[in-house]
Amino acid sequence: MIIKETQPFNALTFTTQARLPELSKYGLVGQKLCSEADRLGIQPGGALQWNYFGIDGRPETVFTLVIALPVQEKAAEVQGFESKQIPALKCLSLVHEGPWENLPQSYGKAMGYLSANGLTMTGECREIYATIDLEETANNITEIQIGIN
Repeated sequence: MIIKETQPFNALTFTTQARLPELSKYGLVGQKLCSEADRLGIQPGGALQWNYFGIDGRPETVFTLVIALPVQEKAAEVQGFESKQIPALKCLSLVHEGPWENLPQSYGKAMGYLSANGLTMTGECREIYATIDLEETANNITEIQIGIN
């Protein structure tokens, strides 16, 4: 685990209000963002990420979900999505290797680290999907970023 500050970046985004049990219904949004970038002739500038605002780990909590595809340039004529700049984030960063079903264990380790070190969260978390392998989920590599003050 490390503390770092990310750089701002341009992205094609999809924003919605969601609860944890509903997240699977947004699984194809990333592919649609990639298709939109292709239609616009814009090159992706990084791995797909899901940004969570106001999430607390409880299934009943409604939070804001922003699915973002980093792109190399801001798009003008986006259809069905937004083109915007994602701001920098000071965060605790850790890498989760393996199935996404095991992400709660990695978050638990991060919460222990935050508590032990007197760090407070901002209410924003990001998951950057560096490697996605839907057939062999043990190969998934996800960077977790938890916003801190």
